[in-house]
Amino acid sequence: MTFEIGVGSARDVLRMAEWAADEGWNPGNTDIHAFFATDPGAFLIGRLEGEPVACISVVKYGTGFGFLGFYIARPPARGKGYGIQVWQAGMARLAGRNVGLDGVVAQQHNYRKSGFRKAWNNIRHEGAPAAAAAPAGVTFVDARDLPFDRLAAYDRRFFPEARDSFLASWISLPERAALVAVKDGDLQGFGVIRACRAAARVGPLYAASPEIAAALVGALAARMGVAQVALDVPDINKPAVALAERLGLKPSFETARMYTGADPAVDGAGLFAVTSLELG
Repeated sequence: MTFEIGVGSARDVLRMAEWAADEGWNPGNTDIHAFFATDPGAFLIGRLEGEPVACISVVKYGTGFGFLGFYIARPPARGKGYGIQVWQAGMARLAGRNVGLDGVVAQQHNYRKSGFRKAWNNIRHEGAPAAAAAPAGVTFVDARDLPFDRLAAYDRRFFPEARDSFLASWISLPERAALVAVKDGDLQGFGVIRACRAAARVGPLYAASPEIAAALVGALAARMGVAQVALDVPDINKPAVALAERLGLKPSFETARMYTGADPAVDGAGLFAVTSLELG
């Protein structure tokens, strides 16, 4: 039987989002539009006799970093070697880069065999967040009203490379809200919430303190008019985990952030929730 791997079309990328939903990953309703705009050649599809059966995304950031996601083989195609062929094609596209991924528990041993090592766990916390008032002097502003260069520079503190095209799409798409926390003219936090198949997901969530993070979560949920939220919280930030628990959110899902190279230099103390499990 003929198995071929190639760059996916826009329609294929939408299919990948459906497959992710089938896996229970709760993708955002419009996330895929930001993903595709970031690196259109990054989405690979494996076809068996012309029928899509496996996929992977391998997004390039800058000159030295890449992020791997959407590694899925459809259930009837599993255990037949198609998934590993797609994996090898994806890793070849990112050759020479430090590659990151957020791996589900069942696959982490395979990722270790491929040269990845764990940096931290992301623990998804879900529920109806308790109300939290903003600290004195902190105001919330729509991120789309902020000069973009300021927002991009702030985001760069928490991500291994600049990702301006992704960020511009991420804050602008429908079915989401994006807020920055400002105090005395300085950025003290940033968060995006987007509608998903289940609980609305908050990511990224950056803040100078747990109090600002808590207030941002509440303000974002109110802006979207949703009761249930989900945050993928890095467990190396102990105050972030404590905050999720204090807000009344419960653990529901776990992945591991893994890299092939050294841990990138990011502001882990201010990272309260990662942006996405697909693109980092």
